[in-house]
Amino acid sequence: MPDLELYTTPGCPYCARVKRTLDELDLEYEEHSVPTRKSKRTTVKEISGQSGVPVLVDNENGVDGMPESQEIIRYLNETYGT
Repeated sequence: MPDLELYTTPGCPYCARVKRTLDELDLEYEEHSVPTRKSKRTTVKEISGQSGVPVLVDNENGVDGMPESQEIIRYLNETYGT
């Protein structure tokens, strides 16, 4: 199981940006597709405290639920970039 997990919804442009960064950095990750309806995103809410996506979990580095695509991309580049 990959150390990185990404919670997304289909067609989310912010999620697509994070996935593109993960692919550019050649990182393996597990994608969890969550309901498009925010009120149904209980798992995301439990993990990050909010219902927006994307949300990143990095089990290796103790990141339990990072929201906001720009913060996730910055984190990925700083942590895994060369």
